[in-house]
Parts: sequence; structure tokens; C-alpha cells
Amino acid sequence: MVEEMRIVLRNLGKIDPLKIDDYINAGGYKSLQKAWGMSQMDVIQEVKNSGLRGRGGAGFNAGVKWGFSYNTPADQKYVVCNADEGEPGTYKDRIIMEKDPQSLLEGMAICGYAIGATKGFIYCRGEYPFVAELLNQAIKQAKDKGVLGDFDIEVRMGAGAYVCGEETALIESIEGHRGEPRFKPPFPGVSGLWGKPTVVNNVETFANLPSILEKGADWYKAIGAPGYPGTKVVTLTGDVANKTFFEVPTDTSIRDVVFGLGGGIPNNKKFKAVQIGGTSGGFIPEALLDTPIDFDSMGAIGATLGSGAVFVMDETRDIVDIATRIAKFFEHESCGKCTPCREGTKRMYELMVKMNNGQATAGDWALMNKLGSTMKQISLCGLGQAAPVPILTTMEHFNQEYKAKLLA
Repeated sequence: MVEEMRIVLRNLGKIDPLKIDDYINAGGYKSLQKAWGMSQMDVIQEVKNSGLRGRGGAGFNAGVKWGFSYNTPADQKYVVCNADEGEPGTYKDRIIMEKDPQSLLEGMAICGYAIGATKGFIYCRGEYPFVAELLNQAIKQAKDKGVLGDFDIEVRMGAGAYVCGEETALIESIEGHRGEPRFKPPFPGVSGLWGKPTVVNNVETFANLPSILEKGADWYKAIGAPGYPGTKVVTLTGDVANKTFFEVPTDTSIRDVVFGLGGGIPNNKKFKAVQIGGTSGGFIPEALLDTPIDFDSMGAIGATLGSGAVFVMDETRDIVDIATRIAKFFEHESCGKCTPCREGTKRMYELMVKMNNGQATAGDWALMNKLGSTMKQISLCGLGQAAPVPILTTMEHFNQEYKAKLLA
């Protein structure tokens, strides 16, 4: 039986999130003070050596990303926290910000020191106004205590655009522009917010940093999967007994998440599929449940870890109908900047409607495969690249359900 291991959620239920003294008494801000006693490069190297990779979905090595900004000369640099969390079924970042906001602030300040930034922004999901208020209270307490040094943090609110979970679209939004992704390169680490070197990391990524600085890179790297070490906060929804959240080592299997911590399928029904990583994640059949949840293992089966959202479906669910609803979501959320996504999501939704209504032909099946593969390869950002994944994986693993709806 797999057990939780709480690093990011280490203070959950143990402190009052609106009392900074509780956080300090639990060891808070000692890691930032330790970082101040190290060289900037040594801090970056420690994070790099830990193997910490982004917990927002891209899975890039955090220390390597920081190095780009550190090595780029500029009169101003920025640290940006991606707290947009627009992925359906995901609420891990909200839990972290609600229950332990100071750990996020400390992590951002560690990054700020390491790259030479004195200004940070938390880009908070527009549907989280109560979280933004809590963060502002936490920031004020940290300023009053003087624990952040010369590092200043400001909360900026999103406006409900799913695409602003992509780092360059998020940056555009902070600047006051329409939330659309930028062409890369240059990457934000070199030219990001207002053209300055900018590190963009997820809430969960930053919340790992105090423990890494406190206990060391070797301690962290020994936890979970070697290529994607540490823990992952997962949120469970759908046809599962325990609709809640857990933090587990990254070498935990999908089966242990769903049937161990998740308690399995209620009402004596059978398992059909699980989608991991939110709406943009792939559908995983029972035959692949022993796959570890780490980033690389998930990628090897054509799925994604993404945000860590786990959506479970029992035997009564219509996979084609679910995939059609997902296609509608992406058609609605496409920003329209690039043709493959703007036109592809619309055509994909139209084809899925035909399929779901029993009006599609074998030619439509082939067209969906071709269209989805093309979108994955040439869309500008992760939205267009990921939009076909749920459809393509359901077509692969649940093709009989599709074929049952095809016209003869």
C-alpha cells in the first residue's frame, strides 16, 4: 500500500496560513536565510542537482531554467509564479496557496536571490479571488516581518483564459496585452516580462524549494523516480471513492493512486479509463495502470503527467461522448493566434460531433487521426499541441467504442 509523503504539503493542517509566526516557528524562512549565505550560482546548482523539474506540466529542470536568467545581463529581472491553474479537475495550487502561502513566497524569494531579481509576480487564476486576498495578506505579513529582504511580490489576476496557463501568454497578460502565446525563441529566461530575463515556475515547483535548500539536493533526488525526483500532488475526481488530493513519490503507479489512495471505483462498478494531467491529458486503459506517474514514464505511454489531475471513469461512461465534450472545450479556449489550433480545434470538434451522433465514416476516422497528428506537431503552444491528445488516445485504446458509432 502506497503512503503519502508530504514535502509541498508539509505544513498542511499544522499551521494557520494567515499567521506568519506559525510558519516561522515551523522552520519557515530558514532556507531563504541559508540561500543568502550561499553564492547565487551555488543556489542554482543545488536546485539543478536536486533534479527538481517543473510541476506545472512542461517538466523542465528548474535549476537549468534559472541559469538562463542568471547568465543574461539586465538592469531588472523577474520571478513569475504561474498560479493560473485553469486545467479542469486541478486544484493542487489552490490547496498550497490556501494552506501554506508563505512557502510559495519563500520559494519565489529563493529564486529571486539566485537569479538576481528583486521583483516577483503571482499570476492568480481569475476564479480564485479569495486566494488572491489571502496571498495579499501573506505578502503584507512577510513585508512587515522583513523576511523577504529586498524582494517584492505582487499579485496579478487572470481573466479566465485557459491559454494563459502557457508562460508567454501569461506574460502578455501581465503586461496588459491580449493573452496569446509568443513565438519562441527568445525564451522568457532571456527575454520575458517587459523584455527582461524572467523565470516562470508553477506554485508547486516553488513550494518544493524551502525543503530542497534545507535538506539538500541528494536528499531530494533520492525520492521517487530518478528522472523526475521528488513528490507530486495529485487531485482525484470522477468515479473514484476518495475525491480528494494526495502527495506521493513520483515512482508511485497509477494503480496505487486510483485503487490505493483513491479507494477504487465505488458502487461495485468496473474501471474503464483514467485521464491524468487535466483535460489535455491522455486517456489510460486498465492495461497501463502499473505505469509510474513520473513525467517520463507517462510520456512513454503517450500520456502526460501535466498538472497531476486524475479523472477516473467507470464502465458506464461513454468515452466518445466525453472526448466530444473535451473537443468542445478546446475549440472554445483556443486563442486563435495560430492556424493549426484555431482551425484544428474547430474541425476536430465538428468531427467528434459527427462521430458521437453516429454520422461519421471511416474517412472521418482517418481525417481525425491525420488532423490530430498535425496539430501536435505544428501548433504554436501547448494548447494546440495537447488538444488532440485526449481524442487520439481514446481512438487508440478505445477504438471499439468509436467503431461502434461509425456509419456502415
